Amino acid sequence: MTEPRTVLVTGGNRGIGLASAKALADAGHRVAITSRNPDIDDSRILAVPCDQTVSEQVDEAFKAIEAELGVVEVLVANAGITRDQLLLRMSDDDFAEVVDTNLTGAYRMARRATRPMLRARWGRLIFVSSVVGLLGSAGQVNYAASKAGLIGMARSLARELGSRNITANVVAPGPVATEMLASLTDEQLTAITDQVPLGRVAQPEEIAEMIKFLASECGAYITGAVIPVDGGLGMGH
Repeated sequence: MTEPRTVLVTGGNRGIGLASAKALADAGHRVAITSRNPDIDDSRILAVPCDQTVSEQVDEAFKAIEAELGVVEVLVANAGITRDQLLLRMSDDDFAEVVDTNLTGAYRMARRATRPMLRARWGRLIFVSSVVGLLGSAGQVNYAASKAGLIGMARSLARELGSRNITANVVAPGPVATEMLASLTDEQLTAITDQVPLGRVAQPEEIAEMIKFLASECGAYITGAVIPVDGGLGMGH
């Protein structure tokens, strides 16, 4: 059985983040989530408010988790936003906000999480990217750039921290049945699923299972990997 660890899932109040938090709690871990407005109905999970674009809030969130559950041993950097727009209509703010939240926010979280991991000589960093970060997507220059950036960051951390038994990996989901996808029309959804070899979108729980695996002892010899959970959409990348 996997040893219980203290886990932080960012953006854990819905979608992939919430499914991952529940799966990790089911596995016996001590789980906390952060989001700007955390509100979940699960007594096993500690919910902490945090805007990861603000370094001071990141530090305060970690202090609250450490006081309640102990130092974070597994970080699931999942929080992210979209501001979709075609390039010529995209504002500087649209680009900067997405990169600051999705990429720089994950960096802030990882920087704070690794301090005690280095002392303990054990840690798991799991970054939730996207197939879009590998394939690109029209109208998502900002989002794709932020998600591709996570791959370079994770692989750099894998090399930097590997000697201390800290792994850094990326999960790259394809289309997932979340609130974001629910806002699409039937025609838009069909256009997406037609591109997926398996012919369907994923459930959040399917992404969560891969995250749970990487957090476990079974994933101890995997680092610097980009693992697609995308129904075959991004194969070859």
